[in-house]
Amino acid sequence: MATSYSVQHLGEVRSTQDLARDGFDSSPLLVTATRQTAGRGRSGAPWRTAPRALAASVAVRPGWAPRVLPSVTLRAAVAAAEVIDGAGLKWPNDVLIGEAKVGGILAELSDGVIVIGLGLNLWWPNPPDGVTAVHKDDPGPGAGPRLAEQWVESLLSLIDAGPDEWPIDTYRRLCTTIGREITWEPTGSGRAVDVDPSGALIVETPSGRMRLTSGAVTHIRMTDDR
Repeated sequence: MATSYSVQHLGEVRSTQDLARDGFDSSPLLVTATRQTAGRGRSGAPWRTAPRALAASVAVRPGWAPRVLPSVTLRAAVAAAEVIDGAGLKWPNDVLIGEAKVGGILAELSDGVIVIGLGLNLWWPNPPDGVTAVHKDDPGPGAGPRLAEQWVESLLSLIDAGPDEWPIDTYRRLCTTIGREITWEPTGSGRAVDVDPSGALIVETPSGRMRLTSGAVTHIRMTDDR
């Protein structure tokens, strides 16, 4: 059974990340919202909101060494895929259905507390190119909170397993980046071949293998068709 947690289901807020961080005491705190006015993605990028959306953030203090904290993002992605039918993962933090993005993960560390966010499109009748939603029809206001609790319970179980016991084989199976030709900013290119135990992406380049870490890569694009 996952660690117990407290929860706040809200309507419109500035940022669930900020509320979870500021409201954290000692046990995990989950904050969800239907809309954010100041939501953000990786590297501070703004987050576009679907007509029916979920923003969820959970604050935890795992007490782990800094070297293993990057795997929390990948655990959160695995947990999201476990509760979304047909989901795949794009390294390091995108949740996909097919080739289209349905959500994303954001992890922020402050004073030993890590806040893991999930932004998810629940329903979007006319989404932008490359974007999709979990449901074809509006699932109603209760769908987001239910899915958020399923996600956080899965995530906390994966965290409870310990710093060195994360489901890397499951992540590899779900990761659509592996086996693809990719480019990354500013001028990198190669073929993604693996994800190592630390969560880094292993890429074959003309000059040899290299490790990409999520903190060092601001944007990654899969360039081949599949």
